[in-house]
Amino acid sequence: MKVLMINGSPKSNGNTAIALHEMETVFKQEGIETEILHVGNKDIRGCISCGQCFSSGKCVFNDLVNETAAKFQVCDGLVVGSPVYYASANASLMAFLTRLFYSTHFDKTMKVGAAVVAARRGGLSSAFDELNKFFTISGMPVASSQYWNSIHGHKPGEAAQDAEGLQTMRTLARNMSFLMKSIALGKEKYGLPEKEAFKRTNFIR
Repeated sequence: MKVLMINGSPKSNGNTAIALHEMETVFKQEGIETEILHVGNKDIRGCISCGQCFSSGKCVFNDLVNETAAKFQVCDGLVVGSPVYYASANASLMAFLTRLFYSTHFDKTMKVGAAVVAARRGGLSSAFDELNKFFTISGMPVASSQYWNSIHGHKPGEAAQDAEGLQTMRTLARNMSFLMKSIALGKEKYGLPEKEAFKRTNFIR
């Protein structure tokens, strides 16, 4: 099994990285392969709603988004970590996720998702909610922990002092591992849930 982990912080070794590495340690103990991609320091433009991905199968902007698509398709779980700016996730990360989810048309059903947020003090819950919406619109179960998936720290490295936050990350990784393994067993016995033909209801006709 494999988990793809996205570091949405501009800092490669900041507090978001501390949270992800805490989870990574548990995943390795659980026999789950991990890969961490550093996204937050990349120059990633937003989606322009051109629709080209529906004919080409990839985003019209050939950058890290298209490079990540194949990894996303084969992974069993996706962890997205971000620092919090103005009660929101990093803008570069949001541009990356918007294009990644919109341009990849493979079935994401039952891939497990988890969002992790880091902040000095506040704005964590709104950023956490923002990231989870990518999972819940895609049929991806959301892994939970003993608290909202957050960790505190201001200067790089301070999150290592947040004992409760680190424990939250470890618990999240254990719960996510259990969920991925359980889903794998369920797919073997029952397959994926039946899908109905999508009914699109526009408010303006």
